[in-house]
Amino acid sequence: MVKLSILYHQPADENAFELRYNQNLALMEQLPGIRRRQACVVLGNAAGRSPYCRILELYFENYPALDEAMRSTQGQQAGADLMQFAKDSELIFSEVYED
Repeated sequence: MVKLSILYHQPADENAFELRYNQNLALMEQLPGIRRRQACVVLGNAAGRSPYCRILELYFENYPALDEAMRSTQGQQAGADLMQFAKDSELIFSEVYED
């Protein structure tokens, strides 16, 4: 399994961010091939406040499925929207091993 993680940095305006985040989440959930989704609210880290406020994790069967989702019309739309309100977010692709 392969995972796309999106790490969202702390916003200047939390209310505006939450509204746009939820709109973008609806777009992200339309990506083809999603096997599982986790939307996380970051509580902090060992030092206190984290530089991140949210993490979105989208799971796909394999990397070609993730790549196809990112290149799809829905993926292009969701990605363009993401860059409108959270262009400093970090996207990480990882392989997931589970027992």
